[in-house]
Amino acid sequence: MKDFKVKKIEKSLEKEIKHKIDFKTKPLGSLGKLEDIALQIGLIQETLSPQIKHPTVVVFAGDHGIANDGVSPYPQEVTYQMVMNFLNEGAGINVLAKQNGLALKVVDAGVNHDFGGADHLLHYKVNKGTRSFLNGAAMERIELGECFIKGAAIVNDLFEKGCNCIGFGEMGIGNTSSAAMLMHYFTEIDLHDCIGRGTGLDNKGLKKKTSILEAAVEFHDEIKDWEKIMYTFSGFEIAMMTGAMLQAAENKMVILLDGFIASAAYLAAWKLYPEIKDYVIACHLSDEKGHKLLLEHLGLAPLLNLGMRLGEGTGAAMAFPIVNAAVNFLNEMASFESAGVSNKE
Repeated sequence: MKDFKVKKIEKSLEKEIKHKIDFKTKPLGSLGKLEDIALQIGLIQETLSPQIKHPTVVVFAGDHGIANDGVSPYPQEVTYQMVMNFLNEGAGINVLAKQNGLALKVVDAGVNHDFGGADHLLHYKVNKGTRSFLNGAAMERIELGECFIKGAAIVNDLFEKGCNCIGFGEMGIGNTSSAAMLMHYFTEIDLHDCIGRGTGLDNKGLKKKTSILEAAVEFHDEIKDWEKIMYTFSGFEIAMMTGAMLQAAENKMVILLDGFIASAAYLAAWKLYPEIKDYVIACHLSDEKGHKLLLEHLGLAPLLNLGMRLGEGTGAAMAFPIVNAAVNFLNEMASFESAGVSNKE
């Protein structure tokens, strides 16, 4: 497995950044979470004047063998069809990324489809979908390692082109099942509290999904090894996202965390390198069951709660203007001294 150099953020400038924030023309603490974000990004970038450069959302797509066992109301083909929708700029993330000034990259991490030389698609396919984890491992250990290497390469390419703020999205029919299994095995939270409706299961469908995942837990029994949990239950897009997040933290980039699937990838990264938390902003609370408990377990407070559960990085795109506002107020808002405004005694 690839090693990463994820370091805790250096806090030598903390007092100076806090002083700069506190002496803006406003009551102390009156910009709330914006002040927390400004401090965090200043510390990440080790400067009193941080900047967001070339912000980008990367959507990782992959298929899951478990989808063929009936955990989703949608057929597996929807994954590649949605990838084409992303490339044709017709999806929710296309609209929201464009509206909020984010570039968008789409990655074939492991879709069960031959895209040929599709324009604007990042071709990093590990395999044509994972196998079902109902009675075996979803992927080989070597494939997990390949996901990490490719995820890191994608992020490094963006970083070298000037990007210092990256959001992570995903697409993959069946991936809420993989995320639920990762959440259960990594946190030991009860499986039933990890399973949600995914792409819109009715009560009957949810019951079937739950019974399938219960059967998988019964088959695999207890697993403690990090790598084995990942290659048994993860998807190619989730594993690649995990490696990408770790590389982003190594590069000291601001990480915009999306919903339930992205949070499961982050959970895996955090289990290996807890220092990654310094670089992450939890963008929203997904309406997918399990996300609230997962964020609480991770100690993350989401910026938004809009009842969304689309995935694709849409929560990250919606929260980005708030992140941008935090940096802008720190850089552009007058201080009491510069504005000639009397401060409190």
